[in-house]
Amino acid sequence: MKAERANPQQLAAIETLDGPVLIVAGPGSGKTFSLIERTLNLLLNRKVAPERILVSTFTEKAANELKTRLTGRMQQAGSKLNPLDLTVGTLHSIFLDILDEFRAFSSIRRNYTILDQFDQQYFVYQRLAEFDDIDGLDVLIRPSNRLPTWRVAENLCGYLNKIAEEAVDARALEGASQTELVAMGAAYKRYQGLLEKFNYVDFSTIQVEVLRLLEIPEVADKLCARFDYLMIDEYQDTNTIQERIVLKLASRHSNICVVGDDDQALYRFRGASIRNILEFPDRFAPGQCKQINLTKNYRSHPKIVDFYNDWMELTDWEGEERSYRYPKTIEAESADRAERPVVFKVPGEDGKDNWAEETLAFLQKLRTDKIIKDWNQVAFLFRSVRNAKVVQFANDLEASGIPVYAPRSNMFFEREEIRLLIGAYMFLFPQYGTIRTTREGMNLEVWAYYDSCLADFIAHLRTGDDEQIAAWAKATAKRHLTLAENTNYSFASLFYDLIQFPTFSRFLEADVAHGGVRDSRPARNLAKFSRLLNKYEYLYNVIILQPERLERDLITLFNLFMRFLWDGGIEEYEDESDYAPSGCVSFMTIHQSKGLEFPIVICGSLDAVPRRQTSMLDDLLEDEFGDGEPFEPADRIKTFDFWRLFYTAFSRAQNMLVLTCQENTPKGKGQRNVPSAYFQPVYSPLKSWRDLTFDPTVFELAEVDPSNLKNSYSFTSDVLVFEGCPQQYRFFKDLEFAPVRTNAILFGTLVHQTIEDIHKAVLRGEESIVTTDQVDRWFKTNYANISQKERVYLADYVLRVAREHVARYVDRERSNWYRLREAEVELSLLKEDYVLTGNVDLIQAEDGAWEIIDFKTEKKPDLISDADKLARYRRQLQIYAHLFEEKRGVKVDRMALYYTSEESGNPRIVFARETSDIKGTIDKVDDVIGRIVSKDYGIEERPEKLCKNCDFRAFCDMTFCRA
Repeated sequence: MKAERANPQQLAAIETLDGPVLIVAGPGSGKTFSLIERTLNLLLNRKVAPERILVSTFTEKAANELKTRLTGRMQQAGSKLNPLDLTVGTLHSIFLDILDEFRAFSSIRRNYTILDQFDQQYFVYQRLAEFDDIDGLDVLIRPSNRLPTWRVAENLCGYLNKIAEEAVDARALEGASQTELVAMGAAYKRYQGLLEKFNYVDFSTIQVEVLRLLEIPEVADKLCARFDYLMIDEYQDTNTIQERIVLKLASRHSNICVVGDDDQALYRFRGASIRNILEFPDRFAPGQCKQINLTKNYRSHPKIVDFYNDWMELTDWEGEERSYRYPKTIEAESADRAERPVVFKVPGEDGKDNWAEETLAFLQKLRTDKIIKDWNQVAFLFRSVRNAKVVQFANDLEASGIPVYAPRSNMFFEREEIRLLIGAYMFLFPQYGTIRTTREGMNLEVWAYYDSCLADFIAHLRTGDDEQIAAWAKATAKRHLTLAENTNYSFASLFYDLIQFPTFSRFLEADVAHGGVRDSRPARNLAKFSRLLNKYEYLYNVIILQPERLERDLITLFNLFMRFLWDGGIEEYEDESDYAPSGCVSFMTIHQSKGLEFPIVICGSLDAVPRRQTSMLDDLLEDEFGDGEPFEPADRIKTFDFWRLFYTAFSRAQNMLVLTCQENTPKGKGQRNVPSAYFQPVYSPLKSWRDLTFDPTVFELAEVDPSNLKNSYSFTSDVLVFEGCPQQYRFFKDLEFAPVRTNAILFGTLVHQTIEDIHKAVLRGEESIVTTDQVDRWFKTNYANISQKERVYLADYVLRVAREHVARYVDRERSNWYRLREAEVELSLLKEDYVLTGNVDLIQAEDGAWEIIDFKTEKKPDLISDADKLARYRRQLQIYAHLFEEKRGVKVDRMALYYTSEESGNPRIVFARETSDIKGTIDKVDDVIGRIVSKDYGIEERPEKLCKNCDFRAFCDMTFCRA
């Protein structure tokens, strides 16, 4: 659809560019199309530079999709602008970039670690004792003495995040009238101190830091002058602090367009505020904000649209002074208008356990009649896919031959490869049987799971299918049982020993691991396990196995770390570019389905009732810091959110919407009506599928659109890694196995970052501060931060060598500081099928002659014996030079590799800039990326130099031997 094909509502959204704009976009109304065309209008007609536009999306996938589609439209229009110069991403990613740029003005140090939800909870769990002396805190975080400590940590994290998301000043909490708020103020202050101590940030703290940066005039002046136009998607799911930040960024011109649908606001439980979108026009002078409603639905059959319009009319959205919904009626514009069964039910009969049987019969009927051509045309939506009934339902379908794709169903620990792996670890450390029976608190429910995994592994050994692992495992277990001296390996190292054997290597064979998402699932689950071990060893500073602490390490690994993962659930691999893999029906949460569409949606969870998503802290904050009366009546919030949730579910359907449940009329106390009373008005009138006629001649289901994301590849971490060893690329880049850290990486990073500090000081005009003492401070600070983050340390003599690298550089180049022009320059090349990215360490210029430089800390290579490596580096520089010329409009004369290790000779290897061979250079890159995309990881001969320090060395030894 091109702009000239836009409907009047969309055209208004595309052409209304100045001032505040609110676009209320109903489901399937062409929201993304309108955003893309609006951006194109700014770029091509208004001639706005890409760097002056910010577009935020709710997910990284949405950001990638928007960039891909925008790129296609710009190429159609013949534009030479690079859409990658726009700021496009989630608010979190955009804020993180801002924090990185202005980190010097914040309390965050370089090489900080970002805590995800599990990391944050585990961090707090490990340090709960540090909050014990805060009076009144227990009332909030420990409502019951029987609440497990892990859940107490979860409660505390939720409250800490709430304070940040509501932009509540911790100092204001200290003076609150409620003791619980005073306690939370103290807890928040202490938590922030712990984050600073360890150089950690969580997602909420990123936002707090950016808001603080905007309170610094020097930073605010630069940031508020940076963007001329802002577009914020999914505005109904933003929180208070996000609203404050984006309004501040747009404060100079108010050219801010927010897009969303109040009817699809789903994330109150994560701190989102529905009032952000409902009160957006009130943030400006009366009449200043233009509101545009997109209400024409191009997705769904008219009967589906009528169904969810009727659903929204079942509850009262009006208050005394305001409406809690923008009044709207969605109009169907879909080409699918055939008279056939569209909205109906597939019920399990009351009193009979035949829910899965009925659903299976229904699906097989549609497949037999060739109405369903690919199982991915079907999506099951539930409130939760971890519910025991839903998990059993999925298992029943799979047992009957219908493949299920459900990466969030909490099945990670039940997969064969993971059960065998955990069983293997239990086998390798037989002393744990004694530990658990002699230590209080060891008889946990998780141990029944561990026991069953161990039984699986032993049963596998007894089959005799893998005699090599049997012999190795028995010998290793015997050694561990009487461990008397330090090993030279850790738990993570043992992982790479295990996967060399056929018991596990079979999951990594090319024809399995390179198939579809479900085929590669075992390989990706193994990779995830390697990352979990890496995280555990980081959290507990485990580098090797030591006799004196082995018992403690085993307890923390199995009884704490793995136990909490097992208890809390962990998601499997989910391919963001393939949300509905061919050959599988999808099982997903309603939240997960947001923004997606499916030909057939089968909606379950019809036993659900409205439930409160707010906490005691929400009420206290509202009472103490709220602006007048609460925005929504507290007793109606859960009902509003319930209606929005299932409105979102129903509106995902394109051609067929099916409601399904195991019907139940209670016959005893404590039972619940299924469907619940809230669904009865829409569920009861529906006909059962068995009372309908499904004529294949009038069914034309839509197909799931194939992914068309334009992926980005880095020359150094993709192209050069692949050229070095395609198998290493496969394991560490594609499957994402976690490598065991090496000191060589730390050494190079330390030298590079210290030289970067020097460059930035010179470019700021502060070359006088580049003294020996200051360089020492930069060096020591970088080392402290990197080593703390990576938990890897350098010997004293290695540190001296690294410092000498930096000193030599300063001594040689001090007289040449005047040449410096830019440092750490990000570049990109837009190709038809992908994006190539790179980062230039340094740009120099003298007398109009420009030079790009890449720093290396390795030994300077021999021009003859290392010719292949130098050829790869030269191609890298050729492309970077080309990209820099395109971006800056200057001519690059020279390209250089700078070897900081060179003591007495010339540290540079200089290449002349030759524009004639750039096409050939890019063609070679095309070939490599083509192999990456097609997963062509075959190698004819092993690269022995790389093999020596590779974690997969033993795996490849076994694989090549078998070959």
